[in-house]
Amino acid sequence: MRLYPLLAIGLSLLVASETRADTIVLKNGRRISALSVSVEGDKVRYLTAAGELALPKSIVDHIEKGQDSDVRAAGAANLAITPPSIEPTAATTAAESGVIHDGAVDREFLASVASEARSGTPGANDKAAIAHHAAAQFELSHGDMEHALTDERTALTYAPENPLLLLSVAYMHLRRSEYKQALDYLERARRVAPENPDVPKLAGWAYYGLNKLNQAVSEWQRALALRQDTEVQAALEKAQRDKQEEENYRENESNHFTVRYSGASEPGLAREMLRALEAHFSAIESELNYTPPEPIGVILYTQQAFEDITRAPGWVGALNDGRIRVPVQGLTQLTPELSRVLKHELTHSFVRQKTRANAPTWVQEGLAQWMEGKRSGANASMLLRVYDAKQAMSLGDLEAPWLRFSNDAVGYAYAWALANVEYIVKVEGMTGVERILDRLAAGSTTEAAVREVLHGDYSDLMASTAQYLRKTY
Repeated sequence: MRLYPLLAIGLSLLVASETRADTIVLKNGRRISALSVSVEGDKVRYLTAAGELALPKSIVDHIEKGQDSDVRAAGAANLAITPPSIEPTAATTAAESGVIHDGAVDREFLASVASEARSGTPGANDKAAIAHHAAAQFELSHGDMEHALTDERTALTYAPENPLLLLSVAYMHLRRSEYKQALDYLERARRVAPENPDVPKLAGWAYYGLNKLNQAVSEWQRALALRQDTEVQAALEKAQRDKQEEENYRENESNHFTVRYSGASEPGLAREMLRALEAHFSAIESELNYTPPEPIGVILYTQQAFEDITRAPGWVGALNDGRIRVPVQGLTQLTPELSRVLKHELTHSFVRQKTRANAPTWVQEGLAQWMEGKRSGANASMLLRVYDAKQAMSLGDLEAPWLRFSNDAVGYAYAWALANVEYIVKVEGMTGVERILDRLAAGSTTEAAVREVLHGDYSDLMASTAQYLRKTY
């Protein structure tokens, strides 16, 4: 059951390298997939594409080791690069125990260390910096990016030349796809710690996100010269594949895009695509009330080059991993189908940047289809049969990447994602979608964001969507 032509199926790629994953099962039933998991005292630490995070051991039911995970080449927003870390000392341990307890940040403790710093007590600035850094790392591990960045910047005010704090702020901007802001902090870190390998490691990530492959390759090569690092090696190899393929590509630019294309492609096609992309940009900008701050890279490939570079499953007809990658072999002019694909993939760029890479796959793909003009009429009967037979995958199942899905399963996933977004737009308008995206940007889980906007959980949303399909189609 292939519900869409191959060219119309785009994919927002969310993770980074092929491996086997561990799964943390919480006492509330939630499952968290991780590259690796370890238990240290009262904490469960786990490695994801976002870096090393931690949970209180008290909320974990059990850990499932070695589950299959199909994760492939990542985009700039999701490179598997862990955050810079600090070796624990007596001072950092004391600060952490003072500021983090009972599963929360103690704001009164932070106020007290800030007061000590203002009074000029010896060592008080360092203590305040460590305390705010500990709070930021705790908040980062719980997905609260807004407070994490605020606390990390506050830590920096007490120790403005501390390379760890500069790197930590840069890392958080990278997580938010704010590459230029990250580079500002990385240049400051380079001045005070020119031999720190984490500086070029993170700088390479920033330049890759800005579609500056030469600078990304140069930074990652420097990072490896300073320290061997498997994460950097994987990122460098990916950037070098891109660079080698695009060495002789031509380039066109517009206000919001840089389009690169093979010499075998028609220059007229590239110009038409730029015009279409700018029109789609304006339309999506208006719908989502958001303007991406960084230029968006678009790469036009031959079919073979697309397969070689992306290594995506055969059902993927276009891909957005931070850069929009589209095979256009044989096309000499912009077709309506290609225009829809561009709008679909561009929606991924908007959603990724608006939510700071915190949108699950069903939201990404459902909204991208809605924006390109698809509706659920053709698939309503199939979806209702599956739902009524109690065989429907839950929205929780559709949060993670879909790369391991069969053609049949991925067709169902696309159809169900579209139906749920279509229902949300029907009852709440695009402002409802925008409110959900804003909550995701603030670090909310998707189900919590849905509950706040629609006043029901995932099961309620699925039931309401089924009712909407029955009534409408």
